[in-house]
Amino acid sequence: MQRYIAFLRGINVGGHRVKMDALRALFASLGLKDVSTFIASGNVLFSSDSPDPDRLRDEIEEHLHAELGYEVATFLRTPDELSAIVAFDPGHAGAPIAEFESHYVILLDEPASNSLRSDIQQLESETDQFRFSEREVHWLIRGKISESPLFAGGLDRATKGTRTTSRNMNTLVRIMDKIGGAD
Repeated sequence: MQRYIAFLRGINVGGHRVKMDALRALFASLGLKDVSTFIASGNVLFSSDSPDPDRLRDEIEEHLHAELGYEVATFLRTPDELSAIVAFDPGHAGAPIAEFESHYVILLDEPASNSLRSDIQQLESETDQFRFSEREVHWLIRGKISESPLFAGGLDRATKGTRTTSRNMNTLVRIMDKIGGAD
């Protein structure tokens, strides 16, 4: 069995409230094993014998849509992939790490296209810097996320409908601690 972490977009924000025991039950009803959640923001850990993560993601999304009544974009990562995300050195934009108070990771379905990279890089400023890894964008912010000029939707406009969800790097590190590192 393969262990996965599902990062769900829009859980417990914007009026879409889901209790974690109900979310665990929804995943278990798909036959997924060892289901647990981590904080109430749509992080679900589980095991599956499915050999196709894309198909598994589609099944989860269809099931959540049918049961919750709205679309829930789902991004799957294995413990090894999450470990690589956490270990990624974004280079800190040539500045000491102390200059960046916040580090968010934007999860994508696939590597960022050249067009998406360009659109996001055009948003760089003294406050916001971006670095790209496999299927992620590392967003480094001087200050709190709420202090970024991109906080009020600027980044969403730049991604032009690309499916994304974001997590604070501290949350990803805590999930890695919970699962005990990579498989």
